[in-house]
Amino acid sequence: MKKIFALLLTFALTLCTLGALTSCGGAKFDEKKNISVVAREDGSGTKSAFMEIIGLKGKADVSGVIIGKTTEAVLAEVRSNPIAIGYDSLGYVTEDVKMLKVDGVEATVENIKNGSYKISRPLNVVYQESKVASGVNTAFLTFLQSSDAQKIISDNGYVSTKDGAVAYTVVPGLSGEINISGSTSLKPLMQKLAAKFEAVQSGVKVTVGGGGSGTGYNDAKNGVSDFGMISEKFKTEKAENCTYYEVAKDGIAVIVNKENPLDNISMEDLGNIYNVDAGDAAIKVWADVSK
Repeated sequence: MKKIFALLLTFALTLCTLGALTSCGGAKFDEKKNISVVAREDGSGTKSAFMEIIGLKGKADVSGVIIGKTTEAVLAEVRSNPIAIGYDSLGYVTEDVKMLKVDGVEATVENIKNGSYKISRPLNVVYQESKVASGVNTAFLTFLQSSDAQKIISDNGYVSTKDGAVAYTVVPGLSGEINISGSTSLKPLMQKLAAKFEAVQSGVKVTVGGGGSGTGYNDAKNGVSDFGMISEKFKTEKAENCTYYEVAKDGIAVIVNKENPLDNISMEDLGNIYNVDAGDAAIKVWADVSK
């Protein structure tokens, strides 16, 4: 009986070595399969920033692209699709997908700070100056610049951009409501910032909604929201009656399914996956990605 068991174990190990099995239990990753390209929707600040950084500003999506209308939707698609590639906010990426290095550099807070990881962008709030002239909105903007807010930003995997911040001073008797909408990349962080602000200013209620960066611009300029969240550089032409404050910086992580053996991708290959006009250089299957 022991001999039979030993023979079976040897056979299983041989199969693993030959690549018939992956991790002795799952099907081998098929590099000959077409890449499932996942992208955010038009109007997304994450998409705008990502496409601009990889040199594809204003380009249309490649044929057959899978559109994720939220950060959660992109994660869900990549998590469930072994041949998918996508991009998402670094502060939002979960452990059940794999982040790729880009040109050999990991997407980390440290690498975003030192500039070695190139795919990063600011996370901003957009607002009309008249909205923050006094009252609860003024207090909230002051809070966002405080050391209290910077700690929340850093603790949640985002990059603080405010040096020398001081502690927030509670405003006695402050009450009212604040409405915030826009980027789904900034939304989770903003919800935590809002919760802390409500805790120290118990008379204030802060509502944080989503909708994407396009919604953030529109709601701020039309006065629908007090603050609009955008996950890209502020563009004056999108909200000429507004200004902005940079809440934090965030990396855009390139993500694949856990079953994918790839650990690194070049900026060039990334462009040739997402570029609708790549022509003969277009990368359609995983086998064509440089190892």
